[in-house]
Formats: sequence, structure tokens, C-alpha cells
Amino acid sequence: MTLHDVSLNDKFDLEKDRVFLTGTQAVVRLLLMQKERDRRAGLNTAGFVSGYRGSPIGALDQQLFSAGRLLAESDVVFQPGLNEELAATACWGTQQANLYGEGKYDGVFSVWYGKGPGVDRSCDVFRHANLAGSSPHGGVLALMGDDHTAESSTNAHQTELSFVDTMIPILNPAGVQEIIDYGLYGFALSRFAGTWTALKCVKDNIESTGSVEAGVERLNIVFPEFDMPPGGLNIRPGELDMLGQEARLHEYKRDAVSAFIRANGLNRTVWSGGASPKIGIISVGKSYLDVRQSLSDLGIDEATASRIGIRLMKIAAPWPLGYEDFRAFVEGLEMVIVVEEKRSLIESQLREELYGTAHQPTVVGKRSEIGEWLFPVKGALDPNDISVAVGERILRTVGHSEEIDSRVKRIRQSQAMLSDIADVAVRTPYFCSGCPHNSSTKVPEGSAAAAGIGCHFMAIWMDRDTRGFTQMGGEGAQWVGQQPFTEAPHIFQNLGDGTYNHSGILALRFALAAGADITYKILFNDAVAMTGGQHLDGGLTVDAIARQVRAEGVERIAVVSDEPDKYPAGMDWPARATFHHRLQMDDVQRELREIKGVSVLLYDQTCAAEKRRRRKRGTYPDPDRRIFINEQVCEGCGDCGVQSNCVSVQPLETEFGRKRRIDQSSCNKDFSCLDGFCPSFVTVHGAKIRKAEGAALTGDPLEATRFTHFQRSHIRVGLT
Repeated sequence: MTLHDVSLNDKFDLEKDRVFLTGTQAVVRLLLMQKERDRRAGLNTAGFVSGYRGSPIGALDQQLFSAGRLLAESDVVFQPGLNEELAATACWGTQQANLYGEGKYDGVFSVWYGKGPGVDRSCDVFRHANLAGSSPHGGVLALMGDDHTAESSTNAHQTELSFVDTMIPILNPAGVQEIIDYGLYGFALSRFAGTWTALKCVKDNIESTGSVEAGVERLNIVFPEFDMPPGGLNIRPGELDMLGQEARLHEYKRDAVSAFIRANGLNRTVWSGGASPKIGIISVGKSYLDVRQSLSDLGIDEATASRIGIRLMKIAAPWPLGYEDFRAFVEGLEMVIVVEEKRSLIESQLREELYGTAHQPTVVGKRSEIGEWLFPVKGALDPNDISVAVGERILRTVGHSEEIDSRVKRIRQSQAMLSDIADVAVRTPYFCSGCPHNSSTKVPEGSAAAAGIGCHFMAIWMDRDTRGFTQMGGEGAQWVGQQPFTEAPHIFQNLGDGTYNHSGILALRFALAAGADITYKILFNDAVAMTGGQHLDGGLTVDAIARQVRAEGVERIAVVSDEPDKYPAGMDWPARATFHHRLQMDDVQRELREIKGVSVLLYDQTCAAEKRRRRKRGTYPDPDRRIFINEQVCEGCGDCGVQSNCVSVQPLETEFGRKRRIDQSSCNKDFSCLDGFCPSFVTVHGAKIRKAEGAALTGDPLEATRFTHFQRSHIRVGLT
């Protein structure tokens, strides 16, 4: 075996042709590769990146920050967006840099990023920018971070149809390799057709890791012959002919996109199906990988598919599609199975293009032949369910096979067993130990609060009288519509500092304009904790927020903190702002809820997770003390847990009944557990936690984690 010289820096080294990286790192390398490809083509281009964080692309900005020196050397500017639509507008601006002869570069290639809700709120920008067009040596790639199963969102997102509505072509990669490949194709497509290009980024790809071929000259991108209109398809200086833009988009740009996709073979037939194909399977992106897994579980490889007549097509660009994309593939087929997640995009276009043609095979996808759900729009597709659906149709259409039949029955049985499994316990998400929200989301008896986007959303699942939530930036606007029609006189609205900075100040302005009786609790945690602990864009501070809301018209401002004495003299606070310790939260809120109109409570306490990270880096004070509970004194009343709401206060079963203990491994030294009246607490100064001693491993170090091939295959299909 040949040993290669590898290092962690290889991922961004353009001299290396094979590298190991994550999906977010692939985006960084893509930018460096585009710059180098342009340089070798004789172009002096620059790059620009802007967007707003949120899983599954929540870590992208961190990768861009860490690669800042390399990006700067390649003339790539990273400017985090205050929110998604402003970031999109900035990307639109990059395509205008050369319109009036003032550009420093031949063009600027640009990347926008945002998760599903960010796509929703940016469609107005997308529509205008796509109509206007991209620059000939620039191009824009829009990364859509779709959360198909609402793992970190308030609802499930599939945003391809938003890009279809704005007529932006879509590329859907399957794996890290294709993030780079489709990204390069996407820039080229954007330049050629004068459109933006969308790149779908689901967690299965952007959060995965792989070894990829990433040579700068690896792709030979083809620009097809195309009959361009007078003036071309790219952005034009000072154009105000809106109907002319619309005409170019519909009459030329879409055809140019299709010509580019066909010329580069992006949608391709992977298996020909042999001499007499009967079934065709079409899939895209992550679903394509599920299909390959499903076919493998059915015992079908390319040779078997050729023998029994199965044709397979991989779609790279699910929109736009035309008859020419499908014509050769569907020829002679009896059935086409379309496997795609969420709402139909490929299947609907296939049916439309086949309608009225001489050959019309049966098409199934979202629905079966008899109209029942086959690959539902809800949730995510499961390779085992795909195996059953595909296997059953192979048996009916191609002919009986004992091996395929037995595999289908086994997989169906395993799925039935899994569906019968009941959860024995459910772990509800909760605040971290020492989280500021343990204190900040409490409301006085008789009051109610509303949630919003951020970690504080979890208060909904707690006994905190927190009811409902809004989309990001709408916090409090729902009360404007609710208050005239309810007996409730007042509400507290939780609003994170990141959301306030993003768009929440507009909702506060609306509440002021409407004269709503509401108290905004602006929760300043000094980090956008939910997406990785990034700093607030623009360096927003507590005193700056206080001045802003006073300028908006808020008269009563109360600042509450775990350290109210920490503010240095000379800070520019608005007149009549008051300062309080968090122990006074209940009294302060009781006063604010009686005030007519809009009041603001600024709760200032650093995110506990960020404290922990910064302490490890030595950038945040680490109190030289720890709290313990003497179990011989503790009476197990639990008041320490009630006062602190802290998960580090844990039950301890003893021969004298249940007591309490502090889990030192998770404690973030918030010390709010001391707020309870209890003599069992012990404060220890100057002590360190004893670390467990390592033990030597005996025997084969791989034996404990080794699976046989039989075990792996049965785990995959769900058998135990």
C-alpha cells in the first residue's frame, strides 16, 4: 500500500487533488477553486460570501472565519449578513460592481447561504436579482439549508419550490464530492444563463465528511452554442424595462439553463437496463443514495439490473426539466418510479412532459398506481421503505424472483417490528446547566409569556406559562392582533439578542405603533448560542440596545443581570434606565406588567455554553470555587432545583431516601442553586476535580467495536 503525505491543512491546499473534508469545508474549498480556475483562464476575479447561520449550514460561517487568511489571499470577502434578505441583496450588489466601469476585478462570484426560513424571507430579493441577471464573470450560488424533518426548526422545510417560483435553476448534490462539483457547475451556469443558481444543502450532505477528488482542473465545463438575444442574458446597467427582463427570463434564460445542463451531462442514466428494460427509477440528491442502498439491500447491482431490465437515472438539476431530459430514458419502459423527498418536483415535470406523447409508461412516486401514498411528502424517506416499494414493483412488472421476494419479505417484517416499538422514555430538550434562560424566562404568577426563535423557545415545554411562538422577527406582533379580542391585559414577549439584531426590532416598532401593552424581555446572552455560539453581528451591546429602544419610543427600560455592578462608569445608558439583580426579577416584572404601552426588560447574562467554551480557551473568568451538597444534611426537598431550574442538580438515591447532588462534570458555575434556603450546600475554594486514572486495555483493541458483515447488514435493514 502506498502511504501518502497528508495533513489537516490539505483540505484547502489546491496542490492536493484528493482531500478529506466536511461539507461546510467543501464550500470554502469551492471558493478557492473558483478563484484559481478563473486565474488560469486569464480572469482576475474576486469572491463574496454573505448569509445567515442556521442548521444544517450553521457551521459554515465558522469555517469561513477560520479560513479567513486563505480567503483574503484569494480576494474572497466574507461579510456575515445581519439577516438573510440583506445578505441576498449584498450578493445582488456584487453583480453590479462592473456595470459602470468602476470595478476593480473582471467579476465577482458570490455565495449566499441560509436555512429554509431564510429562503422564505429572501424570495423578493431572489426574484428581483434573478430577473436582473448575473455578471458574465461573476455568478451567484444560493445555498439552501433545508431541514426536512424539523430537527432544528419550528417546521420542516423544502425550499426548491421557492426557487422554482423565482425561476432560479436548482442543483441537488448527493454527498460532499458533488457540493464541490455542482458548485463549480453552478457558478458557470449562473454566468452563462444570466441567472442565479440554487444548491440544495441537507444535513446528510453538508454535515457529512468524505474523501473527495478536488483537483482544480478536474471538471471540463462545457458552454454550449446558444442563440443569445441582443445584449445577452447577463445584468445590464440602469435597466428599468421590467417586462423586458421577464421576457428574457422566460424566452431565453430557461432554455439556456437547459442547454447548459444537457451539454454537461448533469442528468445522466447510470444503468442502461440491458436489452429490454421494463422499469426505470429516477432519483435525486440524498434520495439517490437511499435508492442505491435500497437496491443493494434487494441484491440488485448493475449486472443484475441489466439482466432483469431495470434502468436508473440520477438527476442533478431537478428544475428545469424538459422532455429532452427524459426522452431516451423512458423509451420502452412499462413503469417509471420517481423517488424524491418531500413534495413532488421531478415527478410533476415528468408527467407534464410525457402527457400527449406516443409512449406513456405508468409513473409512480408520491402516489402508487391506485392513488395510495407511496413515498409520502411528510418526514424523510427511509431506504427500507424504498426497498419494499421498488421490490414489489419489480416482482409484479419484471417477474418473480425468489431472492428478491425473500428480501422484500424480510425488510417488510423488520419495518413492521420497528413500527411496533414503543418509546420507554422521552427526553425533552432542556436548558443547559447555568443557562441564563433558567432565570430570564420566569414570569410572575398570573402573567403569561410568548416564545420566539432561540434557545428560550424551550420554555414552552416547561412550567413557565409560556404560550405559543412566532416566526423569527415576528415576536410580539401576534399580540397586536390578539390583545383587542382577549380579556388578558398584558403579555411578556421573550426576544433573543440575535433575533432582535436580525429583525426583531421591527416587531417592537410595530408594537409601539399599535400601542400594545407588552413587555419585551430582550435576552442578551452575548452569543448566538443555538447555531454554534457566534458573536452578534456588528458587536451589539446591552447599552446600545437600551439606547435603540429608547430612541424608538420605549420609556420604561429595566436592566437585569446576574452581575448588575459589572458595568463600568461612563457607559452611555438612556436616562431613567434602572438596574437590578436577577434575584429581583419577579418584582421588576410585576412593575412592568402594570405599565401601559411597550416596556423593555433587558436581561444580561452570558450564555452558559459560551462561558464553558471561553473558559477552556482562557478568555473568560473561571471562579475558583465549586458547590457541593452534603447528602447527610440534605433533606431532599428539591428547592435548589426549583430555584435554579438547573439540570446539574440531580437526584441521589440513598438508604435514607432521595437526596440531591451537583453533577460537577456539567456544572457551569452559575451558582443559582444557592438561591434556595438550605444548609446542606458547601462552597469549596481552590479545589480541582479529581480526574479518573486511565486503565491499560488488554486484548485486541478492535474487538469491542468489531461487527461481522452479517451483523452490519441486519442492522441496516432493521433486524436485531
